[in-house]
Amino acid sequence: MEWYQLYKEEGSQEILEGFLVELQNFENFLHTEEAKLLLAEEYDRANAILTLHAGTGGTDAQDFAEMLLRMYGRWAEKRGYKVKLVDFLAGEEAGIKNATLVIEGPWAYGLLKGEKGIHRLIRISPFDANARRHTSFVSVTVIPEIEEEIEVILRPEELKIETMRASGHGGQHVNKTETAVRITHLPTGITVTCQNERSQHLNKMTALKILKAKLYQLQKQKLEEKKESLIGEKKEISWGNQIRSYILHPYKVIKDHRTQLEIFKVEEVLDGEIDEFIREFLIWHTKEKNK
Repeated sequence: MEWYQLYKEEGSQEILEGFLVELQNFENFLHTEEAKLLLAEEYDRANAILTLHAGTGGTDAQDFAEMLLRMYGRWAEKRGYKVKLVDFLAGEEAGIKNATLVIEGPWAYGLLKGEKGIHRLIRISPFDANARRHTSFVSVTVIPEIEEEIEVILRPEELKIETMRASGHGGQHVNKTETAVRITHLPTGITVTCQNERSQHLNKMTALKILKAKLYQLQKQKLEEKKESLIGEKKEISWGNQIRSYILHPYKVIKDHRTQLEIFKVEEVLDGEIDEFIREFLIWHTKEKNK
């Protein structure tokens, strides 16, 4: 109301433009808060690891990959996120073959997870001397940055500890006391036996050490499997698999094939203005989950 009153009193174009900027900022704020309400999945708050791979389309695909790398970098910087380029392989003539960004900031993975998939570009190729229209593809994968440090805690109530005589070669070498130790981890069923040490205490310490190592490997394996599931099904980076099309010729539009959202301000999108696509995906994704 204050902006409106000022405009009525002064009729200044500058005041009108200021009001429109404030209105846009408020709309962006509302969309951000709405997006957060839709982010309720595991790892949504995590940092994002975003990887680009140029697919079918040769030099055009590699140039497209670099365009998308810039787009995501610009989006992240505008949000105040920290962006680290951790892997990069340049193309022979132009662009990039692949690259990986780590985007650090609250909700980074949750906001970007919908970007995972095949992206398609249609345009007049700047690398074609005959100025023909080319179609090229880039694969985008997005996974959360998961803490790699795995802490293994052995709870006494989860351990079944048994002692027994160590097996020997007979005669005087047969162990007369129960120095051998077998430990079973009840939740997983992993069993470790140790009988090589001279005392029960040493055998127990060694068995616990081995059990910890086995549980560590088990947890690490589960973590890797979870990462693989987050990457999703690997599809060929070519026709028929795209989630979004960037059409620059014969007309200009960017269309998401899941939500059917179309945006005609392609330069703004390629400059990092992808929040509308993110918002529409989160709404669509939530509806799909609740079907």
